[in-house]
Amino acid sequence: MHYLMKGLDLIRVKGLKRYVVVPLCINLVLFALAFGYLFSQLGGWVEQVVATLPDWLSFIGFLVWPLALFSIVMGLALTFTMVANFIAAPFNALLAEKTELYLTGQPLPDQGLASFLKDVPRMLGREWQKFVYCLPRAIGFLLLFFILPGIGQLLWFLFCSWMLAIQYCDYPFDNHKVPFDTMRKALKLQWKHSYAFGITVYVLSLVPLINLLIMPVAVCGATAMWVDKFREALRLPD
Repeated sequence: MHYLMKGLDLIRVKGLKRYVVVPLCINLVLFALAFGYLFSQLGGWVEQVVATLPDWLSFIGFLVWPLALFSIVMGLALTFTMVANFIAAPFNALLAEKTELYLTGQPLPDQGLASFLKDVPRMLGREWQKFVYCLPRAIGFLLLFFILPGIGQLLWFLFCSWMLAIQYCDYPFDNHKVPFDTMRKALKLQWKHSYAFGITVYVLSLVPLINLLIMPVAVCGATAMWVDKFREALRLPD
């Protein structure tokens, strides 16, 4: 919670606000489209599920709506985040770069528009790497979500929290060209901070209206955690 609150303070800092606008707009548009489509289809999906229930279970039909809504929201939080961050990756990386500059006063070695544009394919490639890492694990944990009542939902919650820690903490790591596997190992070494950050992001991603702001806040918060916990430990050059 500490670093996400720090991220909330950082997005209001003069000089960083301009870099918050694009990620925020992408977040707003995609959330509106995703929720609009899902809720327009939800009624039909629930009716299909209720229709498949045997007569002796028809009395639980009223439970299908909240269960379906809960399952969709939990699944959407991770899926939406992966898609939104793929689209916003270059802008999130730029926001992380400027946030680190504000916090440390030390710019990255390669700056400027030409360098930024040159790095865009690498940034998108990094998002693809995260997707490839996430997909098979998400399928496995999603199966457990439906197979193991209680335990499956807890495992899904922890998996999504871990993936959101990876998703947002990776931006400052990638800005310094730290390999993906090295980044994951570093987060595991600081697993308490990583999970605390990821859990907070995931929970707030489930809250309407607050989730509209979560992307830039999480990027800034993750960058603050990078500066405090990882930058010096990895002994990166200034």
